[in-house]
Formats: sequence, C-alpha cells, structure tokens
Amino acid sequence: MARKSYFRISVTIVLILVLAGIIFYPKLLPYFQTGGSSGSAIGPRGMGGGQQPLFASGYVVVPTQMNELIYSTGTLLPDEEVDLAFETSGKIVGIYFDEGTRVKQGDLLAKINDKPLQAQLLKLQAQKKLVEEREFRQRQLLDRDAISRESYDQVATELQTIEADIMLLEARISETELRAPFHGIVGLRMVSEGAFATTQTKIVRLVKLSPLKIEFSISERYSGEVVPGFPITFNIDGFPDSFDARVYAIEPKVDIDTRTIVVRALYPNTKEELKPGRFASIKARLSQIDQAVSIPTEALIPEMAGEKVFIVRNGKAEERKVTTGLRTESHIQIRSGLNFGDTLLTTAILQLRSGLPIQLDTLVTNQHITNDEL
Repeated sequence: MARKSYFRISVTIVLILVLAGIIFYPKLLPYFQTGGSSGSAIGPRGMGGGQQPLFASGYVVVPTQMNELIYSTGTLLPDEEVDLAFETSGKIVGIYFDEGTRVKQGDLLAKINDKPLQAQLLKLQAQKKLVEEREFRQRQLLDRDAISRESYDQVATELQTIEADIMLLEARISETELRAPFHGIVGLRMVSEGAFATTQTKIVRLVKLSPLKIEFSISERYSGEVVPGFPITFNIDGFPDSFDARVYAIEPKVDIDTRTIVVRALYPNTKEELKPGRFASIKARLSQIDQAVSIPTEALIPEMAGEKVFIVRNGKAEERKVTTGLRTESHIQIRSGLNFGDTLLTTAILQLRSGLPIQLDTLVTNQHITNDEL
C-alpha cells in the first residue's frame, strides 16, 4: 500500500512539473537561447546585448496645412416675415392679390368696407370749404380793422378743428386698407371676400426671401473669435455645392442652459433658390496654419511630465519630448520637438523604448492636407 501511495505522489509531481514547463518555457526561452552563426546573444529588451527588432509603422513628418474648424447646425430664416392683419374691424369687400405671388411695398392687398367713413369725410370736406371762405372774408376785415382779433381767431380755430377731423378720418380710412409693408412673396390667404375681419384675423403671410438669415449656435469659448463679418459656409440637402455667408449679428448673452451663443449670418439668395425654414449644416474656419508640423493623434504619448513621441533614428527608437498646439479630430500640431523629415513611429506604442531596434513594415511618406473639425 505504501508503494502504491508513493507511486501516485510521484506521478502527480511529474505531471505538475510537465504542466509548469509547458506554461513557463516560452517565457524563459530567451534567457537560455544563444545567437546563431553571428554568435551574438538575443536577450530581453533593454537588457543589453542584441535585441529582436520590433516591427512598427513609420510616418514621415512633412509640411501640412491645418484648419481649425467648428461645425454646427442651423436654420434658414427669411429676412422679413409678417402675418398681415387689418388695424380695424369690418367686412372684407376686396382681396387684390394672388396666392404665392410677388408684391411690392405699398401694394393694396385687401380692403374693408369704409363707406360710412367716406361719407363722414365728404361731410367734413364740405364744411371745410365753407369755413375756409369765412376765414378768408374775416381775414380781409381784420386787415381793415373792421372786426376784432377775437372774432377772426374763432373762425381760424374752427377751420383748424375741421382739418384735424379730416386727418383723423383719413387715418381711419387707411386702417381699412391692408398694404404690403415691404417687397416679398405672399403665401396662402386665410379669408375670403365677405368675411368679417377683426384685428386678430390673419389675412395672409408676407415673406421676404432675399437675403436669407442663417441662425446657428456656437460654443461660448468661440465668442471672441466669431465676430460680425466672420465668413462661414453651409450646406443644404439636395444642393451639391456649398453656400457662403457672413456673420452680421451675435447674441450678447450666453445661454445658461446650453452654454452656447446664438449667431446669425446673411446669405444674399439673389436667385431665391433657398427657402426659409430649411435645415443647414454650418462650417466655420477659425484659423489656418500653413507649413505646420502635424502628426496623427495616436502617436502622441501623454506623461505626467508632459507629452512625448518616438521616432526612428539610425534604425533604433528615439524618444522626443514635444509641445503641442492645435488639435483636430485626427491630427495634432507639434510646436517643438519634431522636425520635417523625422520618421515618427505610429504603431506598437506601448512596446517602444529608447534604443530598441526598429524594423519598419509600413512607411507613410505622402501626407495630404488636413482639414478636420474639432
């Protein structure tokens, strides 16, 4: 029995040793290997002696152009827009426009019955004629001192009163006329002739399409950069080309809920191809840097003391401390630490060490102009 127990223990120990060898052999193998025909030993990285080259991708630093862009969404607004209504109440006796047509400033669009007012106006005009004749005779008598000044003043005051009443009636008559306040296009009318309209009754909407306003929001941090006259471009679905506009007004207060500022730009829209209410994709370029040293963001290694990258020099990795500048979605500007022509390492970042042999499997030498959004 003791022999069988000893045999089981021996077999178990052997199996454990074999299993441990299988697990740890690959990790310990570099410590026991020697070089081939060259006789140079290949040791662990950073341990001296010959090292296995690390395969990595390279990126040749060349002059590029970097644009700092901001993107936003906005809405097209008409230059002017108003829902037209009468200033007084009454029965509509005439509608003088066709729906969806262009009208000019001052054109008569609709009319309310004004016959009672016109009758009162005729009465006052007749009275005015009589009073004017009386005033003329009284003035002649006054010149000859045939009447007192007080008698003439009474007639003159009566004439002024009638003239004021006539002006008031003419103003009330003008309230029965609905005229276009500016050039534009009328929409669909909401009433018909014979309907009774009040000051709250909407008759038609008048819209001015040229120019158009583009309203959008930007982050509060750009409040000092986006100023009146700042150029923007925007795109509309269904139109292959971009449109150019310029900022003309900025809201003076930051929205406390979104921390954004509302901005409005102006587009001439001389052909009136764009319609108000449409969605617009806004793009604004804050700055442009020519001949910039830029690298892919994945190649930058952040540290407590700053940021660094690795380049290839004489076949080995070399660490470079860098200072950064403009940052876009895919690239970052390097202000110092790199020069044009340096070969930057962009892969195997976590395995890189200074002095490590590098074998480049891919080398990017043609760098296109960057034009990325923030």
